[in-house]
Amino acid sequence: MHLMKVDPRALKENPDRARHTKATPQADALLLATIKAVGILQPPVITPETCGGNGYIIDRGHRRVKQAIAAGLDEIQVLVDEPANDNGAMRSMIENIAREPLNPVDQWRAIERLVALDWTEEAIAIALALNVRRIKQLRLLANVLPAMLDHMAKGDMPDERQLRTIAAASLDEQKEVWKKHKPSKGDPQVSWWSVAQGLQKKRMYARHASFGDDLAQAYGIEWVEDLFAPADEDSRYTTNVEAFLGAQQEWMANNLPEKGIIAESTNWGEVKLPPKAERVHGKPTKSDCTAMYLDRDGRVQSVHYRMPEPRKAGKAGSGPDSTMDDVGVVAKTRPDVTRKGVEMIGDFRTDALREALGRAPIEDDTLTALLILAFAGQNVSVTTGSGGVYYGHSRLAKHAAILFDGEGKLAFDMDTLRVAARSMLADVFSCRENATNSGIVARIAGATVGADGFLPNMGTDDFLSCLARPALEASCKDTPVLPRQRVKDTRAALVEHFKEARFIHPSALFAPDATALGPWLTASAPTEDGDEADEAADGATAEPSDEDGEAFREAAE
Repeated sequence: MHLMKVDPRALKENPDRARHTKATPQADALLLATIKAVGILQPPVITPETCGGNGYIIDRGHRRVKQAIAAGLDEIQVLVDEPANDNGAMRSMIENIAREPLNPVDQWRAIERLVALDWTEEAIAIALALNVRRIKQLRLLANVLPAMLDHMAKGDMPDERQLRTIAAASLDEQKEVWKKHKPSKGDPQVSWWSVAQGLQKKRMYARHASFGDDLAQAYGIEWVEDLFAPADEDSRYTTNVEAFLGAQQEWMANNLPEKGIIAESTNWGEVKLPPKAERVHGKPTKSDCTAMYLDRDGRVQSVHYRMPEPRKAGKAGSGPDSTMDDVGVVAKTRPDVTRKGVEMIGDFRTDALREALGRAPIEDDTLTALLILAFAGQNVSVTTGSGGVYYGHSRLAKHAAILFDGEGKLAFDMDTLRVAARSMLADVFSCRENATNSGIVARIAGATVGADGFLPNMGTDDFLSCLARPALEASCKDTPVLPRQRVKDTRAALVEHFKEARFIHPSALFAPDATALGPWLTASAPTEDGDEADEAADGATAEPSDEDGEAFREAAE
């Protein structure tokens, strides 16, 4: 190694340096001021090119060279060193750490550079005075989405728990979550809690497992070590919750004590004992029973309980011998179909139902009945004009129930079907100007069925007082009433005239004009993939009275 003077502009940057994260503008400004005042205190280290060139590459001191150029120095002193076997990877990393700690992303990149040069994790740990566990933690960053890494390198780092969750997820999952939570110009900070929450998966830990390696292998459980957990505990876990619980259930079945049952647990992790069972909190006796169950963490727990004594003695099956074997109702160890299987069946049924509704032949009366049933579904909610929100199964189902016979099958005549359809539509359609408004579809329905003929007389003082003077005077058309000088006089004359007649304001008619209907038809037209727009709001009128129901029945007849 020797000292020489060179033009800083002639030096080439090392693309394989340890620190990739840019320094802050404040740090660069401070270094530039120092160089202008006293020069470069410690010369940068350079090495000759090894790829056939005759120039020099900066090994350590990129920022010093850059700020020397910014200070306008024509020459600077540098130390010329021989190229290292590992291209100076370890030497560069140690010097950078000594000057200013590298952020975790740059540490990981430097470690991966050393690993690629055949350094072992143990050797890296010894050279950097770190433990092997810390090296393994940093290498988990290899599982993080590159876009996230680039943002972390700017100094916005998640905490260890969040980083553990992110690194445990697949790159595809990280990409989907990152689309929702990546920073913007207006909000450059990332909510790492939200990112980790979107990637959170339920973990079942090996330290909570009662089963051994044989059952773990039989259920296909693969343990993953949590490198961010305390080093003095078994941090192995699996995200295959179903397999873990299945292995725990089988272990309990194989190790069930005499007079023992496998019980279920509540959502809070408490055991569900058989009916009338009394839990034993003290020391159990030989006649007491044992219930084994799984808590919220999947751990096997056991409690003792006793069944009540029989009320009458001396009858068959009620003696002491029979009470010894009375352990209550044994809970099912495992359902025939798991929750995931039930969800798959729901998907299969939905796809098949849609296919049948689109292709299978359906009579008109059956189609109308199915439409009524659809409104009675659990996924249908209607905001009624009376001010409440009702779900199909609690409010609208009464209209569909009349279509069934005593054996639970669809059996109806056309009159019954018409009554059910009219009652359902009356509950659903609403034109009220609040949350219950069904929108333009209700007006189209009203125009179709001739609802204009059922509008009340609007020639009253209450309604006419809502009209502006031009609209009020326009209402005098086709009447013997002439506009007065005062608005209230014109209104009084119209009220008097319409006592014996019927007045409907044109704006109250159901039929929408083309200006309102055109945009709705355009927005609601089928899309290219066959889906229809879903922009019409749901609504309903108040529940029909008995008189209304009788009117529907008369109309159906």
